[in-house]
Amino acid sequence: MKFIFGLGNIGQRYEATRHNIGFMALDHFAASEQVTFTPTKLFATAAKATIAGEVVWLVKPTTYMNDSGQAVRAFLDFYGGHVEDVLVLSDDMDSPFGKIRFRKKGSAGGHNGLKSIMAHTNSQEFLRLKLGIGHPDHEQQAVIDYVLGRFSKSDLDYWAKGFDRIDQALLDWIKGADAASLSNRYNGML
Repeated sequence: MKFIFGLGNIGQRYEATRHNIGFMALDHFAASEQVTFTPTKLFATAAKATIAGEVVWLVKPTTYMNDSGQAVRAFLDFYGGHVEDVLVLSDDMDSPFGKIRFRKKGSAGGHNGLKSIMAHTNSQEFLRLKLGIGHPDHEQQAVIDYVLGRFSKSDLDYWAKGFDRIDQALLDWIKGADAASLSNRYNGML
């Protein structure tokens, strides 16, 4: 069993914002696999798919970004999963817009959603696919406004084309590709 968590904030106010790129990528993948998200009692909406013989849970936490780890812990506990079977899709301000990067472990890099997952799993040993959204100036309010700001129409068009490549990367991971091979094949600009 594998788990793919897309990170974001729930509610119409946050739709199509930079911080919600993890939700957006997971929505695209779910649509390509023809599965639908439904509410759960595990702090998330989720869709179950069987892909290449593997049961895969696609999960969007409903706790808001800063408490994403609550849903990760709940799913792992309920289904008997392991942190090594988790892939997290998240925005990454430290990467240029449109660059994607697999990373096997490491710090949260200031990302509160990743910090929460690390705190709730007591581990950094989960795979992440970081989706580059670029970076504003370093003033704290500018950063908050930037990540909670909406993508432009051209930005959304760019990602819409790039999501197909992300879908393929997710399929490769489900089929057993390791972090090194995923990095070699996919890390870079969409």
